[in-house]
Amino acid sequence: MRIDFEKSSGLVPVIVQHTNTLQVLMLGYMNEEAFEKTKSEGKITFFSRSKGRLWTKGETSGNYLIVEEIQVDCDNDTILIKALPLGPTCHTGKKSCFDGDTASTAKGFLYELEKVIEQRITDKSEGSYTAQLFSKGVNKVAQKVGEEAVELVIESMDNNLNLFKNEAADLLYHFLILLKTKDLRLEDIEEILSDRHK
Repeated sequence: MRIDFEKSSGLVPVIVQHTNTLQVLMLGYMNEEAFEKTKSEGKITFFSRSKGRLWTKGETSGNYLIVEEIQVDCDNDTILIKALPLGPTCHTGKKSCFDGDTASTAKGFLYELEKVIEQRITDKSEGSYTAQLFSKGVNKVAQKVGEEAVELVIESMDNNLNLFKNEAADLLYHFLILLKTKDLRLEDIEEILSDRHK
């Protein structure tokens, strides 16, 4: 991975994106030292232009940005980092520095939910409905998905949108558990849909 720090007088822009929801969290700048520190420590460190020094996001608040993936653009002068935020990213207390009307949407939450489901199954969390259902095996999970699908179809015949949305949510939730029983991820299904679209 080669980054052209000289093109912009030693600083390159860094776009930070939530690793699960893909929401853009913030924009910062890195010099080479900040980039190397970010890679070695796994927490995003910027070069603060106002402070004139390296600044690790969350160094005072504890709201670190944990690095999951680093990409460089085609011109080697902009960095994209997918990160897991440990709390709000913005100093205002919001999830994102771009937290306007559309930035606080739940769009992309399915990926976060998928991680929660995976964690509960891995931890065998006591009292967790998810872990208990998963432990009963694929037949029981598939049966539950079928039940939820039927309930969704029944609610679609009625005019109660709230009940319909809740049944749709139940179906998606159980579908994610079913994917886990087959050792698949939501992204695997998206890939098939994407290929079909092409």
